[in-house]
Amino acid sequence: MANLLFGLQESKARFILVRMNHPALTTWLEIDLSAIQNNYRELCRISRTKVAAVVKANAYGHGLIEVSQAVIRAGGEWLAVARFEEAARLRSNWILAPVLVMGYTPPEHVLEAAKENIRLTLFDRQTALQYSELTHTRGMKVKVHLKVNTGMNRLGISPEEVLDFTRWAASLPGLELEGIFTHFARADEPEVDTTDWQIRKFEEVLAGLHSAGLKPPLVHASNSAAVFNFPQAAYDMVRCGIALYGLHPSPETMLPGTFKPALTLKARITSIRDLAAGEGVGYNYRYRTTKTEKIATISIGYADGFRRVMGNKVLLHKKETRVVGSVCMDQCMISLDGLAGVQVGDEVVLIGKQGSLQRTAEDVAREWGTVNYEVVCGMADRLPRIFLYTDEGKG
Repeated sequence: MANLLFGLQESKARFILVRMNHPALTTWLEIDLSAIQNNYRELCRISRTKVAAVVKANAYGHGLIEVSQAVIRAGGEWLAVARFEEAARLRSNWILAPVLVMGYTPPEHVLEAAKENIRLTLFDRQTALQYSELTHTRGMKVKVHLKVNTGMNRLGISPEEVLDFTRWAASLPGLELEGIFTHFARADEPEVDTTDWQIRKFEEVLAGLHSAGLKPPLVHASNSAAVFNFPQAAYDMVRCGIALYGLHPSPETMLPGTFKPALTLKARITSIRDLAAGEGVGYNYRYRTTKTEKIATISIGYADGFRRVMGNKVLLHKKETRVVGSVCMDQCMISLDGLAGVQVGDEVVLIGKQGSLQRTAEDVAREWGTVNYEVVCGMADRLPRIFLYTDEGKG
């Protein structure tokens, strides 16, 4: 039987493992921390460099604190987030590994960043000056990573300005230039030459900084897709998110079979009823029965992150069946055609395995017309998350 981690005590930097069932839950996520640790080790093996685990957006819906702890227990050294609030939450839970905030951090947070050894991203002069003035007057230093815009056109210093900017920033008191990085726009499309072009631009920047004796000690560029498609861009560290969770970076960049998806989404049957032909189901009667049909209600809705689109499917009694009618905020209805012996309380799988069948986040993404990133990041905070170690003795 798998070890089950439930109710991590966030005030202590340790895991509490207990064995228990969860029959009272009606809708929940199961997160396999062993899978995440396996995926982290695979990324280290393949990239042959440091791996920063990208745990932004609540670890892509998987649980910020618990995933970060699992990665660290697997040997992880670096974490990366999008916002300062995420880094602060890691520190408040005694997670002391180096953390890089990859987005903008308001100057009001720079003193806390310096105190808590949180790395900030720098890409404009005004913010650099504000960081410098606030830290220097307190006798503090904040570690920063310079962001170079090689073509993503989101954040970053233009390549032509990097040398002058770095020379100027290095002269500012209160700043320690620890790293420099860029981000690839199309690394998941290996047949497109955009990433090669971005790498060349970044290499030119690095060469100029090296010649001037200004190159920061930590260089990083690759996301998950680039680890597999552009190994020449591994540098001193790679930043991996989607692959860490066992999800494919894109249809063009599929993970090797050694990676394992970590997330399972489950709900329960809460009601069963027989409906005559011609009856409507749910809001706006977007589904009407065409014959006598058995319809069940399950305990999940769009407030949980299960989208209000037509064509959703679920697994029940090791078979696939369809959602009928509109998904409601907290519930939706499914057809029981071809299913016998279904009872209230039976388990329904929306993402994950049941018997020999599997519904992946990629399957759901195709049906929703989006990407797997959005599916898992959209899992609501109100969903209980059950953390498991499925490999005994690991973690």
